[in-house]
Amino acid sequence: MVSQPVVREPLPIDAHLPEIARTVRARRAVVVVAPPGAGKTTRVPPALLPDGPVIVLQPRRVAARAIARRIAAEQGWSVGREVGWQVRFERQFDASTRLLIATEGILTARLQSDPLISAFATVVLDEFHERSIHADLALALLRQAMTARGDLRVVVMSATLDAARVAEFLGGCPVIELPGRPHPISITYAANLPLADAVGRALDHDGRHVLCFLPGASEIRRAEAELRGTRAGGGAAGRPGGGDAGRVAVLPLHGSLDAEAQESALAPVAGRKVILATNLAETSLTVEGVTDVIDSGLHKVLRHDQAKGIDRLETERIPRDSADQRAGRAGRTGPGRALRLWDEREILRPHREPEIARADLAGPLLDLLAWGGDPRVFEWFEAPPADRVESTLHLLGMLGAVRDGRITPLGLTLRRFPLHPRLARLLLAAGGTDAAAAACAVLSEEWIPRHEGKAAPTTASDLLSRVDHLRDAPPPVRRAAQELAAIARRVVAEKDAAAEWSGGIGAAPTRAAPTRTAPGDDDLLMHAALAAYPDRVARRREPRSARFVLASGTGATLARESGVREGDLIVALDLVAGARGPGSEALIRMASRIERDWILPTRREVVHEFDAAAGQVRAFERSFYVDLVLSERHVAPDPEQAGAILAAALLERGLADEEATLLRRLRFAGLEADPEALVRLACAGKTTVPARLDLGSYLPPEVARNVARLAPESLPLPSGRRARLAYRDDGGVGASAKLQELFGLAETPRLGPRKEPVVFELLSPAGRPVQTTRDLRSFWENTYPEVRKELRSRYPKHPWPEDPWTATPTHRTTPRPRG
Repeated sequence: MVSQPVVREPLPIDAHLPEIARTVRARRAVVVVAPPGAGKTTRVPPALLPDGPVIVLQPRRVAARAIARRIAAEQGWSVGREVGWQVRFERQFDASTRLLIATEGILTARLQSDPLISAFATVVLDEFHERSIHADLALALLRQAMTARGDLRVVVMSATLDAARVAEFLGGCPVIELPGRPHPISITYAANLPLADAVGRALDHDGRHVLCFLPGASEIRRAEAELRGTRAGGGAAGRPGGGDAGRVAVLPLHGSLDAEAQESALAPVAGRKVILATNLAETSLTVEGVTDVIDSGLHKVLRHDQAKGIDRLETERIPRDSADQRAGRAGRTGPGRALRLWDEREILRPHREPEIARADLAGPLLDLLAWGGDPRVFEWFEAPPADRVESTLHLLGMLGAVRDGRITPLGLTLRRFPLHPRLARLLLAAGGTDAAAAACAVLSEEWIPRHEGKAAPTTASDLLSRVDHLRDAPPPVRRAAQELAAIARRVVAEKDAAAEWSGGIGAAPTRAAPTRTAPGDDDLLMHAALAAYPDRVARRREPRSARFVLASGTGATLARESGVREGDLIVALDLVAGARGPGSEALIRMASRIERDWILPTRREVVHEFDAAAGQVRAFERSFYVDLVLSERHVAPDPEQAGAILAAALLERGLADEEATLLRRLRFAGLEADPEALVRLACAGKTTVPARLDLGSYLPPEVARNVARLAPESLPLPSGRRARLAYRDDGGVGASAKLQELFGLAETPRLGPRKEPVVFELLSPAGRPVQTTRDLRSFWENTYPEVRKELRSRYPKHPWPEDPWTATPTHRTTPRPRG
């Protein structure tokens, strides 16, 4: 496509282009910081071409295509010849192309096959402030390449960037910064103002187009419905130019739209339009004629929980640099206005969070391993969390892509597909069939058929259902399926490795088949889904229940979008975190049923448990898939483990009085003894709670003799009987005895190394407490006369002598005669 000649409007960056080119030529690396609308994206790369071909890394697909067309228009070039673009599943360039706009993992993929990136003289990382994981990895790999290749040049560009950090990472390279915006922007705030009112306010001003930033596609669809019927509701079928002249076209712009719909939002129109956009339009992508920006102040951020294998899409407040970028969209060609729908007093964080700290690392780490690096020690621009690196390497090991920290031949083959390693694994495990390519396209493009608010039809596999209805999918999904099928045919033709590619950790082997034409091929694709998502096996909690437990132990619920309502085991192909709050579970939006004999246990273990009701230890051998119990059977308990479990259970519930008394006697006597060790000795080799522990029999002989001497079980009384001693937790000791049994005992007995006096509870003949004392002599002299009067009246048949010192002690009604 040859672009029509255009008059190049002057832009602020133009005066600085010679300096940028000279600096890159002299220093090999430079950081360029320029405000939105300065023209850096379209003007800097062509200015660097005299020194050789240039590749520009862009974080967004729609921006890459639009930038290539804009450069072609400004330079009078042809798209696909002098300037081209390459995104996942799409490309437009040839051997004569000298300026290539690429996105996503395209640059890192080129660095694998050509670590020195020898086809290009200069690499430009545009909009680096977005901190995409591919840009971070590319920067680190390019620094390595610059060390090995003396003529390679790198330019990092952004409107809002911590330039000093990047410059330091690139060896202290120069920073060229353009101050100020091209045109002034008036910024106002209106917290909680409805979007329709905000759009109406913008349209009341003299101006042209209005750009509204909303968090995501669902919010954009709601806003379209809300604005329909207002004067900002024109445009036939969402296209500019429809409706009457007094109305304004409302157009969506987000990543899930096809290229035609995205480009219609960018196309010039005669009247006014309102563009409802995600942060897709925040940087690089220029919407011509925008004079007003309405900013919700929100964006959606994908956070990946590597341990659980779950994605959570969070709606969050944007950082300050993002707010500045959005406002700058209004001041590209003239003075503009930005209306922010939040409180002006709200403090925003300065910069956005790097994607490497929150995104799925599987693809980038596999790229790095293929390049020859070790993710644990690699010199990252900003290293990902160490625990997420380890869990990602574990997943890649489950996929068969990594072994002992190194990429396997299978891992190298997975990298030949522009897919997440999971999906590449699925494609290979299914033998590279067209049906498998369609399945991967459905999953990678996240196509969810609409059922008009109804639950999805019942199926054994949502994936098979979507493959069967691929004709109903949007064009990008169908194009991706065709591209993947073509790549798969080339890979399979080069090496017939179906046996090597089939199966996966814990999965029974699968066969390869050329096409999906028979029921057995359905099983093949469902087996392949298991090979791709080995960590996502889930078991239904009850028959036909929508609630599951994942192999990681996390709970999950089947969404209405899924029709897999039968079967005990499934693979969760699309798993997102549920709403926050207590009891919230992950949501399975896409599932595929699997059979029990498709998975092999990843481990077996014997589990011992204490059955409190039966008072014994039982043992079960359980087979697990990750942390999911597959089967269980009774086995004989191991005596050593059973004894330890018995001891722990007894200690937890508390010992019987006899054992507890012995422990208190030991403490009273000041003797060293480990109660837990005694209980373990008493339970050793047993599987059932003993009727009597008899801890005293496990004491060392010397300790047993000393405890009998210092803390005896009972105390002899003058009556000839023995009183059982009660050892208290506070270290004291006491005994209960009828008062008459102590006649003649003047001194209180003292026990233990501290000579602790025994506290007597003196009882009446009926066994009721009369007095408590730790000083018998004082009791006989001072208290006994009064007690005697009371007891004589209540118990006249019992002896109550006036002189307790010489009276005969007894526990009977009348004392035994002496002698």
